[in-house]
Amino acid sequence: MFLHSVNLWNLAFYVFMVFLATLGLWDVFFGFEENKCSMSYMFEYPEYQKIELPKKLAKRYPAYELYLYGEGSYAEEHKILPLTGIPVLFLPGNAGSYKQVRSIGSIALRKAEDIDFKYHFDFFSVNFNEELVALYGGSLQKQTKFVHECIKTILKLYKGQEFAPKSVAIIGHSMGGLVARALLTLKNFKHDLINLLITQATPHVAPVMPLDRFITDFYTTVNNYWILNARHINLTTLSVAGGFRDYQVRSGLTFLPKLSHHTSALSVVSSAVPKTWVSTDHLSIVWCKQLQLTTVRAFFDLIDADTKQITQNSKKKLSVLNHHFIRHPSKHFEENPAIISELTGTSMWVPVKVSKWTYVAYNESEKIYFTFPLENHRKIYTHVYCQSTMLDTNSWIFACINSTSMCLQGVDLSWKAELLPTIKYLTLRLQDYPSLSHLVVYVPSVHGSKFVVDCEFFKKEKRYIQLPVTHLFSFGLSSRKVVLNTNGLYYNLELLNFGQIYQAFKINVVSKCSAVKEEITSIYRLHIPWSYEDSLTIAQAPSSTEISLKLHIAQPENDTHVALLKMYTSSDCRYEVTVKTSFSQILGQVVA
Repeated sequence: MFLHSVNLWNLAFYVFMVFLATLGLWDVFFGFEENKCSMSYMFEYPEYQKIELPKKLAKRYPAYELYLYGEGSYAEEHKILPLTGIPVLFLPGNAGSYKQVRSIGSIALRKAEDIDFKYHFDFFSVNFNEELVALYGGSLQKQTKFVHECIKTILKLYKGQEFAPKSVAIIGHSMGGLVARALLTLKNFKHDLINLLITQATPHVAPVMPLDRFITDFYTTVNNYWILNARHINLTTLSVAGGFRDYQVRSGLTFLPKLSHHTSALSVVSSAVPKTWVSTDHLSIVWCKQLQLTTVRAFFDLIDADTKQITQNSKKKLSVLNHHFIRHPSKHFEENPAIISELTGTSMWVPVKVSKWTYVAYNESEKIYFTFPLENHRKIYTHVYCQSTMLDTNSWIFACINSTSMCLQGVDLSWKAELLPTIKYLTLRLQDYPSLSHLVVYVPSVHGSKFVVDCEFFKKEKRYIQLPVTHLFSFGLSSRKVVLNTNGLYYNLELLNFGQIYQAFKINVVSKCSAVKEEITSIYRLHIPWSYEDSLTIAQAPSSTEISLKLHIAQPENDTHVALLKMYTSSDCRYEVTVKTSFSQILGQVVA
């Protein structure tokens, strides 16, 4: 009888564990946002021109091939070599196709057409015969050596040209990104053959499934080399993860190690990338239109006007990647932007002395400079916040230095602003700018378009509000809530005690608005200061919006930053924010 009871308890325990594992797996495979990526389409029929390899090379790697992507007249013209553009090599991942290059290749071709082919990129792609290298790692070293030969073959195609390239850029999807990093471990490989490496959903840290020693040994060799030789690696590298939609390669595996001597590496989740702001699954990351547009814009900004190739200036490369993938100020990239701008011309100067101000611009006949004197505001407030719904790339906010009412020259603060889906905004801590006498908001003359500009001064303690998360084992039965009643445009909720991978919560934001005729948009942004994995939620107010709160990267031990829920709100609405533990998402985090 006793043994029978023990067996029943064991059976019940195992059934319960299977149930928990099932809940966790359900969250991993189904508990994410819908696919918000737009499909990228070809404007003309895609063609893949096979590049003839040296006979010895073709005999050594009979299963592998190299292709040049093209469409329409470009494809016809480039059947006759040599080439004249900028070479980019695409490396597919596990079971990947060389034809996956078509999305970025087509978008780059359209961009080149827009500038009358002043510059253009030649996109090459390697056919690895769709090998399953994530399951069997025996082919990884062979693929790496073949890519080395491909790079040398590609550069020979430009021989004799006035602006012949000396290196290539590489885009590696999934395991293709790891193969690209492995190039540096080859004995005869020259590091300067690669000028830029962008990896998409590549598991850099460890294999997703370490099924054989070939994979584990390959990872050990690559990662050890990059760590031990960090001082000598000057390769600008960007790793882009897909976020929670990518359940095949969790984003935590894609982050490159932060080494003190290797400062040319960036890692970011696609949901945090400006003008992308979506999570991608493992395959859609190569065709997601928003992400590919961002990548192509970055490529064109990386071109050196003198060499007509990608710049060799590491500082510029990192600046371009930061501009497009980390923080976009709603300005076209400039390597050395002008800090001082002329504020002259036939314009109205309108002083504004109130602490909260809104201006609706519509069919403006003349330019207007609104000036905010800062001296009196400094005595009462700590910060100023301004936003505009006009999302052009012109400068819109300036500051006067030691001026009485207006200035002929102003400090261009637009470079410190940041772009979001529906607004561009700027927040300044007043004590950091003691020499500034006036803030100046510029409203251009516009016809047929309407936009809104808002500014407000505030005290930090009124807008930076602490919200401790609930205990891990509260199982969602308890919650914590804050009510925002100050009619503000901007709030920072400090999510205390949140910093571990195994934590997961649901945040519910309820907005209640006074009677307004027009649609009100609010943006809720989860900001993780120790890694670039922010996510945005856009809500129409009034509404009740649920946000998942979980991490890809745990907070480092010595990091004292606090995760934030940044809220870009409407002064016509009141907001209630509730947080509670999500047990199913905790299981998903543990299972993943």
